Amino acid sequence: MLGRFIRGAGEQQVATKAESAAVLPVTPSLSPAADIESHGDDFLTLKVELHRHLIDRFNLATLENASKDEILDEIRPIVREFVRNRSVPLNARELDQLTSDTADEMLGLGPIEPLLKDDSISDILINTHDRVFIERRGVIEETAIRFRDEAHLLRVIGKIVSAIGRRVDESAPMVDARLEDGSRVNIAVRPVSVDGPLVSIRKFSKNPYSLERLMALNSIRQPMIELLRIAVQARKSILVSGGTGSGKTTLLNALSAYIPSRERLITIEDAAELQLQQPHVGRLETRPPNVEGKGEVRQRELLKNALRMRPDRIIVGEVRGEEAFDMLQAMNTGHEGSMTTIHANTPRDAISRLEQMVGMAGMPMSHDSIRAQIASAIDIIVQTQRLSDGGRRVTSISEITGMEGNIVQLQEIYHFVRRDMGADGSIVGEFRATGVRPRFAQEAATLGHQFAKDAFNPQVPL
Repeated sequence: MLGRFIRGAGEQQVATKAESAAVLPVTPSLSPAADIESHGDDFLTLKVELHRHLIDRFNLATLENASKDEILDEIRPIVREFVRNRSVPLNARELDQLTSDTADEMLGLGPIEPLLKDDSISDILINTHDRVFIERRGVIEETAIRFRDEAHLLRVIGKIVSAIGRRVDESAPMVDARLEDGSRVNIAVRPVSVDGPLVSIRKFSKNPYSLERLMALNSIRQPMIELLRIAVQARKSILVSGGTGSGKTTLLNALSAYIPSRERLITIEDAAELQLQQPHVGRLETRPPNVEGKGEVRQRELLKNALRMRPDRIIVGEVRGEEAFDMLQAMNTGHEGSMTTIHANTPRDAISRLEQMVGMAGMPMSHDSIRAQIASAIDIIVQTQRLSDGGRRVTSISEITGMEGNIVQLQEIYHFVRRDMGADGSIVGEFRATGVRPRFAQEAATLGHQFAKDAFNPQVPL
């Protein structure tokens, strides 16, 4: 059995030449440690080098049906030799852990497995097989990680999409998928991706963010949290607006924590990624068409079906098309307190986009009646933004108060005011109340919810 996964000598020679064209810097000797994780970044660099060394020696196609025990038998002597040649001081337990971790990576998603396990990384961006970037604390940086070739990357892509019953090939070159931990994946392959496969992975924290945790990250303030908590518990429908990567889904997850556990929730998403903590949650996910172009299930069909599932609230991961009409109808007919997100740069833009999406449904409705539907269905718009320093902020919380003529009326309750930029490029600013008290405050009081005395005082810093 030994050696049956090793590539032929000719193949190894080609691989060695290819490796010499993109050689990694030599890893410095690692300091002794009681536990392998304490080696930190040096150990991660070692694992990257080791993984590249192994993928150049193995016939990766034959590993598809191999068990972990078989792979361990094959790689154990190679790992031992690799560590010895680099004079890395690992004890027997650490060496066994390194071997086991490497086998897991070869069975999993290959070179990017260490990145998926690193909680400090929020995004993994694969620009073809030979360039991998990560985002850490809002800053994008290139890594030394490489796939052996395009075929190797395509095999990893195949593992991702096949796990959720989807496909990606020349006839369907783009796909939204997700990993087991809920991380969002977008994939584009040839012919739409000119230079080779492009993969974007948006990771989600294993422990869902709470609004209190977001406050610790300077994304929101306590009076704003209280307003949103009371709005959720008073069954006010909330629209979270923002650009790509601004934290809309994270905020939606955090808001859902305030929904009473006795309520039945139905979630509707393109790729299931919400991490709701309630015990009574039904999750629905769209489905793309099959090879014959049939079997597609869109968000609008899921929304219509959800209405027959006796939900107390419906949570739509992101509204982006004609399903906006059905969502507004649900909010107006007994499903108050529902929530969704939308791509928009300001609360006013969010209303305009909703109006356009409802128009896509093809219903014979005038602009005035569409706006009246929006004003009646949506209560709160929360605007999120990713600032130039990489930080994510809740930059505005606004309330829809009704119609004046043919205009949807908005009143801003809280906003983020930029003051300056620090020497390190960080944004200096503060959260402020506008002095406007929400119209639903009296209704909330009848339900036992009271706002702090100075919660809406613009003279009091938040």
